[in-house]
Amino acid sequence: MAKNTICLWYDKDAEAAARFYAETFPDSAVGAVYRAPGDFPSGEEGDVLMVEFTVAGVACIGLNGGSTFKHNEAFSFQIATDDQDETDRYWDAIVGNGGQESACGWCKDRWGVSWQITPRALMEAMAAGGDQAKRAFGAMMDMKKIDVAAIEAARRG
Repeated sequence: MAKNTICLWYDKDAEAAARFYAETFPDSAVGAVYRAPGDFPSGEEGDVLMVEFTVAGVACIGLNGGSTFKHNEAFSFQIATDDQDETDRYWDAIVGNGGQESACGWCKDRWGVSWQITPRALMEAMAAGGDQAKRAFGAMMDMKKIDVAAIEAARRG
């Protein structure tokens, strides 16, 4: 186990979420699966209690803690993409697997975890500052999934 690990709370599907992330993102894997040694408030002995996994190299633990707490946009994974194909692949995997679209490159997976699928072209435009950043930002504000060609066109003016 890594020294610093992100812990994500799930109702009961931490293992399914971890397996989906491992199948979807490179440098991702499912590690140890811990089963409850006894009954607990939201489960029974033998149920999956925790799952160690990585998402794009980030160490995580999924905790099946019941319905007490819900995910929200205060926490999100930001995945940098190199082109439109990669942006489409991740976006479509998340949204197409029971997730939902949001604005400006954000979406949620079916477990409620927020994701920012962010093309590097957008970040480069923002880092350029000035009018380029302003135009790219304005274009992004009208998007759900980021359109790389539209961002690059806005950047050029």
